[in-house]
Amino acid sequence: MQNPNRAFAFLTYLLPFIGSLLVFLFSRKNALALYHACQSLALFVGVILVPAGWLVVGWLLAQIPMAGPILAISLFALVMAAAVVVVIGWLTGLSNALRAKFAPIPVFGGWGDKTFERLYRP
Repeated sequence: MQNPNRAFAFLTYLLPFIGSLLVFLFSRKNALALYHACQSLALFVGVILVPAGWLVVGWLLAQIPMAGPILAISLFALVMAAAVVVVIGWLTGLSNALRAKFAPIPVFGGWGDKTFERLYRP
């Protein structure tokens, strides 16, 4: 692998949404960069969806008298666990991009693999 391939792949994790868009627009033929752009985008979507899902479920649970707010607050532990998974996934993605590996990130990597299969045509 050439260094520019690794640089674009690494850039997608440093600038999560913008870096992925740059790769989609300017370096779509580069398989490594496109793969890591899809992985980074999946991680970014996970970062948005997990807290948003907790807000919706927490608001609905808060409508239940007495036990609802306690359940909503206790579900925040899932959001904190997801934050730990995101940090691990981010570091794994950075490492895989620098080593030019096509390996999915933990938990959210499946979404990235599916997106890459749809977008990449050799």
